Amino acid sequence: MEFLAPLAETPLARALIASPTLYLLVNAAHILGIAILFGAILALDLCLLGLTPSVPLSAVAPYLSRLSGVGVLIAILTGLCLFSVRPMEYAQNPAFLAKLGLVGLALTNVVFVHMGRSWQAVLRGSGPSPGLQFSAVCSMVIWIAAVVAGRWIGFL
Repeated sequence: MEFLAPLAETPLARALIASPTLYLLVNAAHILGIAILFGAILALDLCLLGLTPSVPLSAVAPYLSRLSGVGVLIAILTGLCLFSVRPMEYAQNPAFLAKLGLVGLALTNVVFVHMGRSWQAVLRGSGPSPGLQFSAVCSMVIWIAAVVAGRWIGFL
């Protein structure tokens, strides 16, 4: 883990350490990114499960998918900034490692969904397949677990 130590000496990490206000703002942006990501994913997954029958799935799916992409980008960029402050500690934190694993699993699910024929069919106006609905359930469970693991980090 020693190879991570120089991260804490970067100008960005030093600025975050030196300025509680900057750290607060980056942390708040991280939470905002997670909120955008999770809100869009949850809405999309509920639509895929047929729990929003009055919402046209083919109309909202592309928007919610792009919105979740914006959220994940914000969360990853700000997460890297926050990680740089204490990289050695985070790299040894089981909750942090669980969070990374869960986010990786969730993003893998996203890739498989978007590469699948069922997703393309939904975008053309078809209903979601049972496999796509299963992926939606998995998505909700995995993202919720990632959020819980993220909150757990501070308690270990």
